[in-house]
Amino acid sequence: MHAESNNIQDYLKKSEVINYDHRLIVDRCRELEKDMVMKGEKDEISLIKRIYEFVRDDIDHSGDIGAQEVTCNASEVLELGHGICCAKSHLLAAMLRYFGIPTGFCYQKLCSGQEGLNRKVLHGMNAVYLKGLDKWIRLDARGNKPGVDAQFSIYEEKIAWPANKERGEEDHPVIFKEPDPVVVEVLKKSNTRKEMWAQWDLGLKDVFRD
Repeated sequence: MHAESNNIQDYLKKSEVINYDHRLIVDRCRELEKDMVMKGEKDEISLIKRIYEFVRDDIDHSGDIGAQEVTCNASEVLELGHGICCAKSHLLAAMLRYFGIPTGFCYQKLCSGQEGLNRKVLHGMNAVYLKGLDKWIRLDARGNKPGVDAQFSIYEEKIAWPANKERGEEDHPVIFKEPDPVVVEVLKKSNTRKEMWAQWDLGLKDVFRD
C-alpha cells in the first residue's frame, strides 16, 4: 500500500464530493467533538475512532436497508443517512479532513456473493494517516452485518472483506488522494441503485486501473 502523492496536503483538500465545509457536516463534527471533550477524549486516535464508528454504525449501507436513492457527496450521505461503500468513504474522508486528518481512498475488486467467481464488484474504503505513528491504516466504514465485522484497528487490519487471491480478488495498492472519477460519475448519474449497478459493471474496468 502506497500513497498516490507524497504531499500530505493533497489528502486534506476540500472538493464538491468531499465537501467538509457543508453546514450538516460541520454541525455533526462539532457535536462529536463536544461529546468527546465532555468525556475527556482529546487525542487524535480517539477522534479518528469515534468518527469512523459513527460513519460505520450510524450511516446505513444502502443495500442493507433496501434504499433506492443513490448518494455521492459527503453531505448527501449524511443528510439521507445511507450510501454504498464508496459513498460512505466520501463522508468518512470529509469528516476526518474537517479535523485536519489526512484521509485517502482505497479500492478492492471482490467476487460477487450472488454470482460466485464470474462477476467482480468494486469495494471502496479509506486509508487514514496516523501522524503520531507515521503510518497509514485502512478503515472500512461499509457497515457491519452477519459475516462482516470491520473494526478500528491500528496494528492488525480488520476490514470487511480481506482480498482472497485464490478467488482472483485484488487489493489496489494505491491510496488515492481523491475518489475515483469513474466512481463519482456513476454515483452522480444514477437515479436508483438498480441503475447504478448496471453502470457499475460497465465502469469497473476503468476504475481498477494500474
